[in-house]
Amino acid sequence: MARRAKAVGKRGRAAPKSPRIAAGELRTLLDFVRYAASRFIEAGLVFAHGTADPVAEAAFLVCETLHLHPDRFETFAGARVTADEAKRILDLIERRVTTRKPAAYLVNKIYMRGLPFYVDERVIVPRSFIGELLDSHFGGESEAGALVDDPADVASVLDLCTGSGCLAILAARAFPHAQIDAVDISGDALDVAARNIAEYGLGERVTLHRGDLFKPIGGNRYDLIITNPPYVDAEGMAALPRECRAEPNLAFDGGADGLDIVRRILKEAPRHLTPRGGLLCETGRGRERLEAAFPQTPLLWLDTEESDGEVFWITAADL
Repeated sequence: MARRAKAVGKRGRAAPKSPRIAAGELRTLLDFVRYAASRFIEAGLVFAHGTADPVAEAAFLVCETLHLHPDRFETFAGARVTADEAKRILDLIERRVTTRKPAAYLVNKIYMRGLPFYVDERVIVPRSFIGELLDSHFGGESEAGALVDDPADVASVLDLCTGSGCLAILAARAFPHAQIDAVDISGDALDVAARNIAEYGLGERVTLHRGDLFKPIGGNRYDLIITNPPYVDAEGMAALPRECRAEPNLAFDGGADGLDIVRRILKEAPRHLTPRGGLLCETGRGRERLEAAFPQTPLLWLDTEESDGEVFWITAADL
């Protein structure tokens, strides 16, 4: 689902015309990142798709053009760029400014927890906090406090609203013995998820289901349910920046107060959890509304490096 968007500059104005760059004027990776960041700031772009600021976005695009993992940028920051590479980088910078599409769509890639995933306009660009929580809050030696004693004991996981399948894949890595069911109502999204699952060789462990929330999985029960459902309220939908409007509307719209899907998940989840199971659900900025709607439900709110109280955990017993 949508994470907070960060805008730099004035929104809504026409993108400024690209200045002419003389041959050799930009030489190193760092030169191109500086130039791109300046262009992004001048154009008032919004950053909400895996990068939080113009410099990080510029480094991402430069590295992807040169087939480098973003973590390798500092190693090659002073390296010279060839004329052909320079042209491709400048073309990509220009497309980002003029189309306002998320950078992930322009290069068909996004990274979560350091892993690459294929994305295109058929799916929302994944940027869930749940990926970090799978690393930080599961396992007996977790410094943050384990929600599951031993990841190896988790036998079954359900990923609702899977989109590109990235959380299902991260869950398969976090719980090495688990079978994962991944559900989405969009056939287009499941096509993208199937591509990512095949890329990671997880076809025998991750099964895709098309349908509305729990309907495709019958009476199955799971040790863990994870979900990053649509949770943007009507006010937020009306104010979505242009970058987010390039993504599927279905992946954002959570109804008038943003909680239509979350309410359904809380109501139906008890019938699909094992006695020792639990639900991990992302709700964005809906915490106050959710607590008001379910005052007797003991939701445990979890923080990450970039969020405060946007994901809750609740056990089957408490549900």
